[in-house]
Amino acid sequence: MSLAVLRSRALAGMRASPVTVEVHLANGLPSFTIVGLPEAEVKEAKDRVRAALQNARFEFPARRITVNLAPADLPKESGRFDLPIALGILAASGQIPGDSFDQYEFAGELSLSGELRPIRGALAMTYAMHHADNDTQARRGFILPAANADEAALVMDATILPAHSLLDVCAHFSSRDEQHRLARHRAVHRPRPSIWPDFSDVKGQLQAKRALEIAAAGGHSLLLVGPPGTGKSMLAARFPGILPPMSDEQALEAAAVQSLGAGFDVSRWKQRPYRTPHHTASAVALVGGGSTPRPGEISLAHHGVLFLDELPEYNRHVLEVLREPMESGCITISRAARQAEFPARFQLLAAMNPCPCGYFGHESGKCRCSPDAITRYQGRLSGPLLDRIDLQVLVGALPAHELAAATAGETSKAIAARTASALNLQQQRQCKPNSRLAPQEIDLHCRPDQAGDELLYAAMARLNWSARAYHRVLKVARTIADLAGAPQVLQPHIAEAIQYRRALRNN
Repeated sequence: MSLAVLRSRALAGMRASPVTVEVHLANGLPSFTIVGLPEAEVKEAKDRVRAALQNARFEFPARRITVNLAPADLPKESGRFDLPIALGILAASGQIPGDSFDQYEFAGELSLSGELRPIRGALAMTYAMHHADNDTQARRGFILPAANADEAALVMDATILPAHSLLDVCAHFSSRDEQHRLARHRAVHRPRPSIWPDFSDVKGQLQAKRALEIAAAGGHSLLLVGPPGTGKSMLAARFPGILPPMSDEQALEAAAVQSLGAGFDVSRWKQRPYRTPHHTASAVALVGGGSTPRPGEISLAHHGVLFLDELPEYNRHVLEVLREPMESGCITISRAARQAEFPARFQLLAAMNPCPCGYFGHESGKCRCSPDAITRYQGRLSGPLLDRIDLQVLVGALPAHELAAATAGETSKAIAARTASALNLQQQRQCKPNSRLAPQEIDLHCRPDQAGDELLYAAMARLNWSARAYHRVLKVARTIADLAGAPQVLQPHIAEAIQYRRALRNN
């Protein structure tokens, strides 16, 4: 048999599209050609494959070798096609049987010695294979490097067959002895203690803690405004510890996105992502991009937290790219030859000083910034971006005597229990967090009583809010009511929600 057909996958954003690897041997002058829109690293596979086969003591056929990666219009990148190409050459030349190849999918980069090296996106590929519409595809085993086994096995019921080398894979197909065949890998998920610092370390700042609890319970975005040293970053670092637990589907989606980057650390399974890019980050670093699109910080924070410290120090253009993903929960990166879509259902948490020197409103009176300088500094944040931030809270400095006298605060575990209970109410009522309610759903689930209506209309007229701000106040009030266990939004809930949009001088 001079033709062998194997199956693999190519990554295009979050999609791991199926790829058919066809290897044909023909008579003629010896050559090795790879077709099917391969990138440079795929073209280099012929040198890795040749050396790997020879060092594994196989014969490299001195014939005309043609490898086709179908479909031809789908770009192929990375070294993940090394393994199926090598197996295809061996099967086409009759050195190993290839009659059972259709039961598996293959991915793996070969070293020159024939060892299998880890690949990027193993979890995303397994996730796509297992959720394929075709039942036959869903039942296929996945043969991949052993270093990726724990990550790929996070997909429940997927058949993962890890291998350390090309010889291991060849023995699987050549030997009838079960001892030499690849064994299915099963992941062991052990609950791990929280890695986040505890809220009990934070003294005082009751309003900021309350705002963080509301944000965690309803999935709302939050901006902390205050002088240096008041605890903004300290509070933000503890925020992931009070978020409701991740569901299996959320954990799998978040892990699949992270596997597209530097890889997913299995020890972080079911722990919320917490991304903290520096304020010098570019727009591409934040939203993703590149000639071969990769996920950015907003996608790596999927189902987790994106914390932007010193918010006005970010380039304004960089901040503006957050506006659409905050509404849609996804980001589409378009290039001339391709388009990639990544999920970006992140929770924005930001911190900033109120003025250039940072001490505007501080009781020490150290601020010497002019009103124009304060306005310009706060003006670095556009109105449309601020409009999309649900809660904006002032974090004031604690006097020395209060700081010394304050006792330890409430623990993260106690707060997390309340946020989980509130989210459970939301899931029972509308199957989603309050922050994701559509306008028609807001009218259905967030309608306040008459006193609350009157208060909200008065605030909207006085503060010149947009329709978006009006809806966001209602959603925050709904979360406050859920934390209180109230079936309807009442005037006190509206009043508390209103005060969380007045932290900035001109807001």
